Amino acid sequence: MQTQVICLLQANGMAAYFVTLATHLGLWWFGIFNPTIVYDHLGEIFSALIFGSFIFCILLYIKGHLAPSSTDSGSSGNAIIDFYWGMELYPRIGKNFDIKVFTNCRFGMMSWAVLAVTYCIKQYEVNGTVADSMLVNTILMLVYVTKFFWWEAGYWNTMDIAHDRAGFYICWGCLVWVPSIYTSPGMYLVNHPVNLGTQLALFILVAGILCIYINYDCDRQRQEFRRTNGKCLVWGKAPSKIVASYTTTSGETKTSLLLTSGWWGLSRHFHYVPEISAAFFWTVPALFNHFLPYFYVVFLTILLLDRAKRDDDRCRSKYGKYWKLYCQKVSYRVIPGIY
Repeated sequence: MQTQVICLLQANGMAAYFVTLATHLGLWWFGIFNPTIVYDHLGEIFSALIFGSFIFCILLYIKGHLAPSSTDSGSSGNAIIDFYWGMELYPRIGKNFDIKVFTNCRFGMMSWAVLAVTYCIKQYEVNGTVADSMLVNTILMLVYVTKFFWWEAGYWNTMDIAHDRAGFYICWGCLVWVPSIYTSPGMYLVNHPVNLGTQLALFILVAGILCIYINYDCDRQRQEFRRTNGKCLVWGKAPSKIVASYTTTSGETKTSLLLTSGWWGLSRHFHYVPEISAAFFWTVPALFNHFLPYFYVVFLTILLLDRAKRDDDRCRSKYGKYWKLYCQKVSYRVIPGIY
C-alpha cells in the first residue's frame, strides 16, 4: 500500500521550493510586496494558524470516520487518541492532493524557508545592514531546507509519512509548530544582532554545512542500500547487513535488509546526531545571551530521541529476533558510545 501511495506522488518539491523563494524575493526586490509586513504581524498570523489548523485537524478526524481515502485507516476506539494521532495514514483530497505531503512539505518546510528570508530582510530594514550572525543563520537554514527538497522522495519513506497518521500531532505540528518554533532563532536575531567576526562566522557556517551534509549522506547511504537491494558500496566496501523476515498483517512473509555498516554501523539512528548538531550551529550565532533561541534545539533533541525510541519499538515488534540480533551488532541507539 505504501508503494502505491508513494508512486502517486509527484516529486516536484525542488521546483515548487525555488519558485516559492524566487517569487517571495522578486516581489520584495521590485517593490511589489514588503515581506517585513509578515514579521510585523506574526502574532496575528500565528494566532490564525493555531486556530485554523485546529479546525483543519477536526475536519481530518471527521473525514477519517466518514470518508477515508484508503484501507490504511481506522479508529483506536478512543476519540482523543484518534484526534491526536490521526485516523488515516494517507488522507487525500481527490486523486492527486496528498494532505500529509502538503502539510509537512509544501506548507511546513516552505514556510520555514520563507520566514528565514523574511527575518533577514526585516533586520536589513531596521538596521540598514544584515549582521553576520543573521547571515549564517539564514544560509544554514536555507541549505537545510534545500537539502530536504532535494531528498524529498526519500522523506516519503520516513516515519512521518510511512508510519505516523495524519492527525493533530503531525498536521498541526507542521502547520503551526514548524513556522513558529523552527524559525525562532532567526526571529530572535532580528532585534538581537550579533557581530561574530569573519573567522568565527565562517567556522560556524562550515561546521553547520558539514553537519547538514552528513545528515544527508546518512539518508542517501541507506536509500542507495535499499534501492540496490544491498548490492552497493558503503564507504568503499561491500555493506554489512542482516536479512530479516517479518509477517505482514495479511499473513504474508516478507524480507528486509538491515544495514549495519557505514553511518548505520555507528548507531541505529545516527542521522539524528548531525541533524541536532546542524540546528545548534544555526542557533549558536545568537551566542548565549538568552535561552529563547535555543528552545528549538532542546525541543528537537527531545523529539528525535523520542522518535528513535518509537522507531526501535516498532522495529522490535516487526522483526522480532532479527531486531535483537541487529541491536547486538549495532548496540547504540543514537549517540555512539553514549546512548
